Amino acid sequence: MLRICSLLVLILAPLPAVAEVAGTLRVIDGDTIDVGDTRVRLHGIDAPEIDQRCGGTDAPMWDCGAWVTRVVTDRYEGRDATCTVLDTDRYGRAVARCRVDGEDMGRALVAEGLAFAYRRYAMDYDLDEKAAAVNGFGLHGSGITAPAAFRATGRNARAARNAAAAPEGCAIKGNIASDGERIFHAPGQRWYDRTRVSVQRGERWFCSESEARQAGWRRARQ
Repeated sequence: MLRICSLLVLILAPLPAVAEVAGTLRVIDGDTIDVGDTRVRLHGIDAPEIDQRCGGTDAPMWDCGAWVTRVVTDRYEGRDATCTVLDTDRYGRAVARCRVDGEDMGRALVAEGLAFAYRRYAMDYDLDEKAAAVNGFGLHGSGITAPAAFRATGRNARAARNAAAAPEGCAIKGNIASDGERIFHAPGQRWYDRTRVSVQRGERWFCSESEARQAGWRRARQ
């Protein structure tokens, strides 16, 4: 009987409230905004980075990332937005679906070719992107590299520059955190490619994990 009552309590208990933020909108880039004091990454979409360029082969090169940011700014800057927070990303931003005057902001940007459906995380705007591509709206047909691929290329280039500075056979990166903690990153760990070694700050390369530990550095948790 006690077990049945416990189950009924679980069934009848109210679901946790979904967090919402509302306020004046300020555009950071094509898919990132501030709503009041909250930094928001729009759910389910991916827009070009501000420094991203489009074109190549049969299309001239142009500053598509800056263009998208400018168009989004002209349309939404200073307006009131209401956002339903769905998650928090690794940078601490709220991942949210936002509405301006009742319109889903993410859907509008994808439908007009100003951003792409971010299918890695959600399929919400898959059909909107396909329709925009068929009609040649916005970025479609301009020779654009997917924003995620553009970011990956940048990370790979930074990794190559870092690797060039490593002594032969010594690929472990000794990094000093902002609080002074000494942490090393081994190849294959999550933040390895993004970690740079600044000899001027006292950071260094290690040839083995045991060497790093003996020098007083701990292994990164990810």
